[in-house]
Amino acid sequence: MLSTVYLYNMSLLCVGSVALDTIETPHGKAGSILGGSAVYFSYGASFMSPVRLVGVVGNDFSQEEELELLKSRRVDLRGLRTENGKTFRWTGRYVGDMGRAETLDVALGVFGDFQPVIPPYYQDSRYVFLANGSPKLQRKVLSQIRKPKLVVCDTMNYWIANEKKALLSLIERIDGLIVNNDEVMQLTGMYHTVSAAREILKWGPKMLIVKKGEHGALLITKNDFFAIPGYPIEVVRDPTGAGDSFAGGMMGYLAHSDDVSVKNLKKALLYGNVVASFTIEDFGLEGLKDTSRKQVQDRYKKLLSMITV
Repeated sequence: MLSTVYLYNMSLLCVGSVALDTIETPHGKAGSILGGSAVYFSYGASFMSPVRLVGVVGNDFSQEEELELLKSRRVDLRGLRTENGKTFRWTGRYVGDMGRAETLDVALGVFGDFQPVIPPYYQDSRYVFLANGSPKLQRKVLSQIRKPKLVVCDTMNYWIANEKKALLSLIERIDGLIVNNDEVMQLTGMYHTVSAAREILKWGPKMLIVKKGEHGALLITKNDFFAIPGYPIEVVRDPTGAGDSFAGGMMGYLAHSDDVSVKNLKKALLYGNVVASFTIEDFGLEGLKDTSRKQVQDRYKKLLSMITV
């Protein structure tokens, strides 16, 4: 259970995108809403821990109220730069069971030339999340952190296909990798998830987290295997950001507790799953905005009861 006192000396850093999303699902449409991997991660982590965010927006960015909301949740935005140009914009659509987004348009804007520079006052971060992006840039970020205790990286099929050599070099230096089921097999060329995961662990990471959408997630370490179901949600309105808020909930709990034992990693996975479950109940950040820390804790207990005999 989370204590009532936050540990402000436990530093959690996220480097990723800040975007303006236009999203269409069977439940409606939302235009130019705040999104991006760093935003979803930071809000998700903020239920448990302060967060340091590094990202970039263009000088067309006007969602100042949204940024104030992040600040009010102990998200440190001193690492968010504003550059001449346009903010990263993504337009996507979900149909059917909404298992996968159809990208209709991408305008990278200033994010396309983003070269992350970690401010000196962030370089002592103990917990680091490298959000989905070029492994070359992720490695550049990692080289700027002095002595991290835990580094977790997200990636996707595009980088596996186009920058695999750089990704493999990065994987040697991180503690945890987050991928989905297809990406595990793509990365290894193997067709059984557990066998493929064991192969990746030989390359350097201490843990592999496999996202399985509504079917939950897997945590695989050298000597342990842990599977959790997805938290049952009656109406999924928008899956955007679920994976990043999952990572945020997980990393936020780890930074809060300052404990990276396998037992605690399992608890963190549950918290990540719970935070993601609130994300998908509404468009953008709306589901998280309407959520209290007590609601997160209550849903955690329910999820725990689902997997305990």
